[in-house]
Amino acid sequence: MIQQVTRGIKISVQTSFEGTFYKNYKMHYAFGYKITIENQGKDSVQLTYRHWRIKDSLSKTEHVDGEGVIGKKPVLKPGERHSYQSGCLLTSPFGNMSGHYTMVNFTTTKQFNVVIPTFKLSAPFALN
Repeated sequence: MIQQVTRGIKISVQTSFEGTFYKNYKMHYAFGYKITIENQGKDSVQLTYRHWRIKDSLSKTEHVDGEGVIGKKPVLKPGERHSYQSGCLLTSPFGNMSGHYTMVNFTTTKQFNVVIPTFKLSAPFALN
């Protein structure tokens, strides 16, 4: 498990390899990830936006931006956590993801970014 704390917000990431399949005459590797966001600070916050950098070892880096996570903009009071699961497809058995969440602090009304630590995606059969 990969973890990182930014401004009192702890991000934990667990990954899994889900399998392979062909799409458009190309082999694709499916990966899943579970993210837990925990508010270890003293103020309530809301996740409003996400930015991902998805690096495939055989192709260029892809950037994905959007509101919230899986259709939600969770509010986290001090001590609360929010978990969700998602996934991505790569064209190689290796890659990584990283990025940030944009949060709003309800006490100060200011936005801030929370780092999503870089996590590796690797198919177990491809490891040496």
